Amino acid sequence: MRNSSVMTLRIPPVMKHKIELAAEEQGVSENQLALYMLAKELADLEYSKPLHKYWKGKNKKEIEDNFKKVMSKINKLNSDNPIPEWDKI
Repeated sequence: MRNSSVMTLRIPPVMKHKIELAAEEQGVSENQLALYMLAKELADLEYSKPLHKYWKGKNKKEIEDNFKKVMSKINKLNSDNPIPEWDKI
């Protein structure tokens, strides 16, 4: 990797072993897998902030009602291609 930095991370032996096994199963290096997992988690944290702000102060019923409203619009757009029964909520 050209523009990279080195970061030493201390992790429990059990976690290291799990990373070793998963990397071997995926056919990638431990470093590649750990970097992927770290990047994925950071992205999840970054993109979840706007959702938390949106949901703050809303109750479950409001969220479900808004979801149903959006889904009904999608269903109207897809009326020529109905959603298969197995893909319905």
